[in-house]
Amino acid sequence: MRYILSVINRPLRSFLLLLSLACAANVARAESYKYFRLGNKEDVQTKPVAGIAMMGGGDDLDEAFRWLCNKGNGGDFLILRARGDDDYNSYVNGVCRANSVATLIIPDRQAAGDPAVAEIIRKAEVVFIAGGDQANYIRGWKGTPVESAINDNIAAGKPIGGTSAGLAVEGGFLYSAVGDKPDDKNLSSANVLANPYYERVTLAREFLKVPHLENLITDSHFAKRDRMGRTLGFLARIMKDGWSSSPREVAIDERSAVLVEADGKATVVGTGKGAYFLRPTQAPEVCEKGVPLTFRGISVYRVPTGGHFDLTAWTGEAGTPYSLSVERGRIESTQAGKGIY
Repeated sequence: MRYILSVINRPLRSFLLLLSLACAANVARAESYKYFRLGNKEDVQTKPVAGIAMMGGGDDLDEAFRWLCNKGNGGDFLILRARGDDDYNSYVNGVCRANSVATLIIPDRQAAGDPAVAEIIRKAEVVFIAGGDQANYIRGWKGTPVESAINDNIAAGKPIGGTSAGLAVEGGFLYSAVGDKPDDKNLSSANVLANPYYERVTLAREFLKVPHLENLITDSHFAKRDRMGRTLGFLARIMKDGWSSSPREVAIDERSAVLVEADGKATVVGTGKGAYFLRPTQAPEVCEKGVPLTFRGISVYRVPTGGHFDLTAWTGEAGTPYSLSVERGRIESTQAGKGIY
């Protein structure tokens, strides 16, 4: 009798074990992302207006956030990040008129594959990608429903913004930083100018599909962290590797932002040094592994606060035009005083 019960119970025990493991997996999956929300618990549907807020990092700019929030027309404002907490919620809630302000933390691909995460994104009228490490966004979100949901929002005409790492992933090309180690310092201009194929120069493409940013790369903390040299190296690599014969760049300094309307016309705001719009006029002459870069004829248009730039026509107002060239890893400028910024 005992043997019969044992035989009968064996499948039951197996079933209960599998059920327990499945429940545990579901709990872990449900807890793999975090969602913090202020304001109305119920979503609303408004008519957002397309726009791109490109922020260079450093201190947050109230003006840029208000502009982005106004594009949402009183809808739900969502902050995306891979690490961190909900400290943006109270700040954005204080400067914006929104139905709700929420932070969604998506730390890995498992979380990015949860259908609930994509649904939260799709219901938002405004999406803002916070700073941090853009490698986390590429490793964790590229090729997942999160990427699809963000791009669906953009295609639907919803506004998008980003700062620092969040700005880095807005362009059609990007420095992914996936080759960096946790204790690495910022990739320096000197490293890239000396060797455009330096092992930490990891570039990616086709993450977000933002109108007017398809054929360009974006960079942040620009003058503050002396990133001109590495940017020129990125542009040279994009051309040399056959990704584009005419890539462009929008590089933004700390405490500055570029606010782009649906027609591609942009205004520079903030208290930093503004924004730099770069366009190579010829292919790099020398762009090889282990050899200093030679890359001539890069057109630059620097726009200070209050100035304007048309991304479609690639022309600006109230700015300063000049040219840069790289000769064997050294940058030369046509500006008075030879300044590269």
